[in-house]
Amino acid sequence: MILYPSDGEHLRAEIAMAAARMIAEDGADYATAKRKAAKLILGNSKTRGDVLPDNAQIEAEVREYQALFMGDEQPARLKSLRLLAVELMQRFERFHPRLVGAVANGTAGEHSDIHIQLFPESGKDVAVFLLNADVDYVVGETPHYKQRGEMLETLSFMWKNEGVHLTIYEPDDVRSTPRAGNGKVQEQLTLTMLNALLNESDPA
Repeated sequence: MILYPSDGEHLRAEIAMAAARMIAEDGADYATAKRKAAKLILGNSKTRGDVLPDNAQIEAEVREYQALFMGDEQPARLKSLRLLAVELMQRFERFHPRLVGAVANGTAGEHSDIHIQLFPESGKDVAVFLLNADVDYVVGETPHYKQRGEMLETLSFMWKNEGVHLTIYEPDDVRSTPRAGNGKVQEQLTLTMLNALLNESDPA
């Protein structure tokens, strides 16, 4: 017996592909891309939750889109951002840095920023470190990956013409496993892991 995809599966796939294109081409975040893609595909119809793709499905489509249409430029862009991330993580090594987001999972593109989690004894230590380095930053907030509803301080600045976001966690959080909003384990790279990835992609 041949099994055909349901209408819901078709809609999820269409929305995921449209969202992936917005993320890859325009740098949209996942939530915004998913919302705009749903409106593009469904118009003003009420969107059922079961037809919306999760972030894992959208991420898979982003990878496929990049492989098809950005085969040369995306890997070079990713490597450039990862090299900058190495430099930054070395500077913040005392705060146990972890690289997350598109630069960590390998889907970074033209509009991607560098997202790093830090686990200092005190968030003030990071602020003082930046001030002593003459780095101008702005303060924002990022949802905690573990504590629902809890917001964490994020320090954002430009570094060599790239956007950088440092999210400040409690020291004990470094031992927990970060998860994305859909429950999927979030890619989180230590400096050692990041260097290993770079060495794999560009062996001596």
